[in-house]
Amino acid sequence: MSRRCGLAALGLFLVLSAGSVLGELIPTPDFSQHPIPTSSVPSAAETAREYVDVVSLALALGLATYWALVTRSRRSLFLLSISALVWFGFVRKGCVCPIGATQNIALAIFQPAYVVPLSMVILFVLPLLVTLFFGRTFCAAVCPLGAVQELVAVRSVRVPGWLHHALSLIPFVYLGAAVLFAATGTAFLICRYDPFVAFFRLNGNANLVIFGVCLLVIGVFVGRPYCRYLCPYGALLGILSRYSRWHVRIPPDKCINCRLCEDVCPYGAIDRPTVDPTPADVARGRQRLAAVLLTAPLIVVAFALLGTRLGGPLSLLDPEVQLAEQVRREELGLTATTTDASDAFRAARRPASELYAAAGARRDRFGHLGIALGVWVGLVLAVKLVSLSVHGSRSEYEPNRTGCVSCGRCFWYCPVEQVRLGLIQDPAERMEST
Repeated sequence: MSRRCGLAALGLFLVLSAGSVLGELIPTPDFSQHPIPTSSVPSAAETAREYVDVVSLALALGLATYWALVTRSRRSLFLLSISALVWFGFVRKGCVCPIGATQNIALAIFQPAYVVPLSMVILFVLPLLVTLFFGRTFCAAVCPLGAVQELVAVRSVRVPGWLHHALSLIPFVYLGAAVLFAATGTAFLICRYDPFVAFFRLNGNANLVIFGVCLLVIGVFVGRPYCRYLCPYGALLGILSRYSRWHVRIPPDKCINCRLCEDVCPYGAIDRPTVDPTPADVARGRQRLAAVLLTAPLIVVAFALLGTRLGGPLSLLDPEVQLAEQVRREELGLTATTTDASDAFRAARRPASELYAAAGARRDRFGHLGIALGVWVGLVLAVKLVSLSVHGSRSEYEPNRTGCVSCGRCFWYCPVEQVRLGLIQDPAERMEST
C-alpha cells in the first residue's frame, strides 16, 4: 500500500511537472473566443427553453435512477444514453450542461454582480442531489459526454492501480483551476476545452476536434477516459456517490464470487472481497496511516509554497494582463506587430498607466489565488494518500461507490441476475431436478 501511495504522489508530481513544461512549449491560449457570460434579461422563448431543459434533465435522471436501481435494466440504460446523446448533445448542442454550470456558480459566488439564472442553478444542483441519494446515475445514461464514450468502450483494458490513482487526481486539479479562472472572470476553462462540443455543434476548433477524436480512440481501450481522468464535475459526483443512501448492487441476491462482473467492467470500478488481515498487517497499516496523517500537513504547506510561484504564470492567461504585456512590448519596440486588442485599446485613448495599474492589481490577485490553488492541490493529494491507507472489509464483489457510473454492464453478466430474470436456471435447482 505504501508503494501505491508513493506512486500516486509521484504520478501527480509528474503530471504537474509536465504541465509546467508544456506551458513553456505551448503558446498562451486566446480566451477571447469564449468570453465570460454577462447577465441579461432572457426573452420568453429563452425562458421556455430553460424550463424544457430542466424538465428534460429531471425526467432523464428519474428514468436512469429507476432503471439502474429498480428494474436493473442495462438495455434501458443503454437506450436512454443514446437518447441523451441525441437530445442533450446534438439537439441542444451540449448546452444543458451541469459540468459547465460549475463555472457559472463559481462566477456568481465570487462576483455578485453576475446573476446566475435559476435554471442554471437547478441544472448544477439536481444531478448532485440525485447522486447523493442514488449514486452516479447522471453519468450512467444522462450525460452526453459519458454517453458518447460509453458507445466506444468495447475492448477496455484494466489501468494499473498506481496509474489509475495518480490520474484520478487530475479532475480535482482541473476543478480547482476552473473555479479559479471562472471566479476571476478570466475564462471558462471547462467550456473552452470541452472535447466533444465540436462534435455536438458540427463545428469548432481543429485542435479540439483532434483532442476529442483522440479521447474516443483511447476510449476504445480505456473506458471513459474523460469521465475518469479529466471531468471536474465527475470529481464532485464521485465524492457524493461515496456517501449515497442507495447505490447499484451487482447481484440482486447473495454474490457467488464468480468474478464475471470484475472482468466485464470497463472502468475498473469493481472492488474485490477482502482477506482478513493478520495482526501484523493491522499494525503495519496503522503505522502507515499515522505516517500519512503526519505527512499530510507538510504536503499542503509544500504545495502552498509552490502556489506562490503560480501567480505570475496564471496571470498571463488573463486578457487584461495579456493586453498590458502586448502594449508594453509595443511601446518598448520589442514587437513590430499589433493585435486587435491593442489596436482597440489605443483607439479608445485609454492611458497606458491605467492599464498597467489594472494589470498589476490582477497579478496581485492571481498571486493569492495561486496560493489557494496550491493549497487545494495539496489537500487533494493528502486526502488521496489517506484514503489509500484506509481499508474496508468486503465479503463479496461490490461496485466502487466513487468510480462506479451505474452503467449496468455488470447486471447482464451476473449469473444471479440471469437467474432472477429467468434466462438461466439456478444450478442448485438444476441439480435437484436431475
